[in-house]
Amino acid sequence: MQNTLTYIFLFPLLIAVLMLFIPSQRWRLFRRLSFAAISIQLILSVLLALSFEKELNAESWAGVFQFVEQVNWINMDLGSVGSIQIQYLLGVDGISMPLLVLSSFILLIGVISSWNIQEKAKGYFILYLILSSSIVGCFIALDFFLFYLCFEFMLLPMFFLIGIWGGARRSYASIKFFLYTLLGSLFILVVMIGLYLSVVDGDVNTFSLVKMMDGAYESGSLLDPSSPELIFGYSARVLAFIFLIIGFGIKLPAVPVHTWLPDAHVEAPTPISVVLAGLLLKVGAYGLLRIAYGIFPDIAVEHAGFVAVLGVLSIIYGGMNALAQRDLKRMVAYSSVSHMGFVLVGLASLTSVGFSGSLFHMVSHGLISPALFLIAGVIYDRTGNRQMENFSGLASKMPVYTFFMAIFFFAGLGLPGLSGFVGELMVLMGAFGSSKFSLWIGILATSGIAISAAYFLWTIQRMFYGKYFVRESSWEPNMLDLTAREKLMLIPLTVLVIVLGVYPRLMLDYSNETIEFFIQQISRFNP
Repeated sequence: MQNTLTYIFLFPLLIAVLMLFIPSQRWRLFRRLSFAAISIQLILSVLLALSFEKELNAESWAGVFQFVEQVNWINMDLGSVGSIQIQYLLGVDGISMPLLVLSSFILLIGVISSWNIQEKAKGYFILYLILSSSIVGCFIALDFFLFYLCFEFMLLPMFFLIGIWGGARRSYASIKFFLYTLLGSLFILVVMIGLYLSVVDGDVNTFSLVKMMDGAYESGSLLDPSSPELIFGYSARVLAFIFLIIGFGIKLPAVPVHTWLPDAHVEAPTPISVVLAGLLLKVGAYGLLRIAYGIFPDIAVEHAGFVAVLGVLSIIYGGMNALAQRDLKRMVAYSSVSHMGFVLVGLASLTSVGFSGSLFHMVSHGLISPALFLIAGVIYDRTGNRQMENFSGLASKMPVYTFFMAIFFFAGLGLPGLSGFVGELMVLMGAFGSSKFSLWIGILATSGIAISAAYFLWTIQRMFYGKYFVRESSWEPNMLDLTAREKLMLIPLTVLVIVLGVYPRLMLDYSNETIEFFIQQISRFNP
């Protein structure tokens, strides 16, 4: 499997460059090339997963990663200041492997959802492929500079995809998304520079995340755990951890830095909402896990209660806002804020079951939330409207659509037998079993399940049961059941949600060993 990660990472980007030389009116060719590129990306990701060694026998983070590719990339001599050495460093472990497969799969669903894009198709699919490479790059980059480059590069295609192909308020939503995420990136940039100046590989400073997680600090450096230097009364490591919480918390998003998400979702076209909910939010959660917790485990132990409170606030506040919505897509957007709060609670527990639950919930939500946005998109495509009060009794008119809706609504509220239940259960087990915060954190987090049941069941009652009704008579001819293309997107999502709900080991077997090693590293600071 030599250089497979590079092929997965760069192949969509190569196809995007090829598209530049194709005439703009060939819109069918653009979507076919995009479908082929992401299909190859998915096939290679699955082959890599099948070759992944699940048993782990490592003494440091350097021994955890597999399929590692390392090339000296940038070497700049800055004279008296020193030099900058940046590596092209890729690799996967039990945490990033499931997210890599998830990314390729959801990106393929997004391409199929984009099948009816004809206006400015060349620009759309080029931006989509650039976005695809950027997302995958975040999950496999082991050099902080390369990770940050991919993290930042997601901004531009997403900004234009919302701003050009979005709804009536697309300019406002895209600018708000860009500014929020750019602000978070600045916090991450400060930490990245501080870590580079503090971590060495031999006698050379490095951006290697592996060296950073293994604690290869230069003695007396700013972020060295033994450094006594304080900034505004706080150690540099505490400030760095808080900066990362803010930076990745915006992308997650966590309350109170979540307000960009509902606007971006409502105005984004359905395929971009699929990718945004399914993958971009996971990049924020992955960054917290890999970088904030991986590099600063001592500070994560000290501030576990703070992270848990952020998680509970997100769960309850996001759920209550979802309950108050009248727009179906905005309701689903706020449900994402609520459900991503469970990821924070699981991480804050500092337990194996909590960490595994957080990762499982990332993957589960990465399947459920795209399906929910596809379901909202079906109604909007047929009527140009998503207001819940404008529809009633849809089950009698669209039974297949109602079936898929029920599967994913019940998965979202945590019905046993579906993947949403497994992730939430493991997170709550970690929360109740943690010694780092009050029992009330687990109790309050559990209330989020009741809130999610309320807004999902109320939506079902309002829109799908009772006497059939649509507000405008002009919508009636369009109220047809799912097309073959829509079924093609929803069926594999349904199968995976059921399979992971019944047999969670399919994913957990990949992550268990890595999570156990992670907890061992944290346990040095968690008596």
